[in-house]
Formats: sequence, C-alpha cells, structure tokens
Amino acid sequence: MTYAAIEPHNDQSEPTSAGMLVVRYGLGGLMILGGAIVLVVSPAGLGVDGFAMAVGGGLSVLLLNFMFRLSVSSEADRAEEEQARAFFDAHGEWPEDKPHEGRRWVLPAGVVTYEHEQAQLRARETAGGATERLVAPR
Repeated sequence: MTYAAIEPHNDQSEPTSAGMLVVRYGLGGLMILGGAIVLVVSPAGLGVDGFAMAVGGGLSVLLLNFMFRLSVSSEADRAEEEQARAFFDAHGEWPEDKPHEGRRWVLPAGVVTYEHEQAQLRARETAGGATERLVAPR
C-alpha cells in the first residue's frame, strides 16, 4: 500500500511563491520578449534568426512547464484511485461516486422543451379520454 492511500486526500494545494511563478512563466516570457526585441533592433537576417530561436526556446520552456504541471496534477487522480481501491479491499464494495452536478439549463420565459410539450400532450390525452368516457352515450 502506498503512502497516498494511508493519508487522507487533501484537495487544497500549497500556495505558489512569486519566485516559482517567475521560474515557471517568467523565463519563457523573457525569452519571447527578448526575441521580439532582437527582431525590432535588427530586422535583417540576424534579427529574424534571433527572433525565431528566442521565441522557439521561450515557447518550449512554457510548454515544458505546462506539461510538467499537467503530469503532476494527474498524481491526485492516481491517489484518489488508490484510496478507492483500499476502500474496496477493506469493505468489499466500490465507494460511491461523487455526485455529478450536471449542467443546469436556464431557458427564457415561455420556451417549451420537447419533453415538456410531450408531457402536456399526454396530460391532454389523459384528460380528454376521461371526459369522453363521462360524455359517451349509454
């Protein structure tokens, strides 16, 4: 059993320091900005090459940080799965899923959905059939 299965799952993440944000996003941003400056200063061959190298390097740094953050965030999913498996081993049944919120639609006033229209038709048929039975000749 892993350590993540023993400890309760904590959804609260640690606050990110300013220095870490500078390392994550500032370096890539500075490289892209430097590439733009090189292009403005020397729009000839060296400027274009410098722009391409700096922007490519900056975007790769940003993409690498994004991919790393994405891989680290999947660790929480793995820990949750491990806890569910530990619960299954202890109790013999899978834990209840978290309730799905679902999307709530807000329609303008007076709009009738297909389902609502069908329910109204069924209600009319039911009410109409009951009145026909009462009025039917003997």
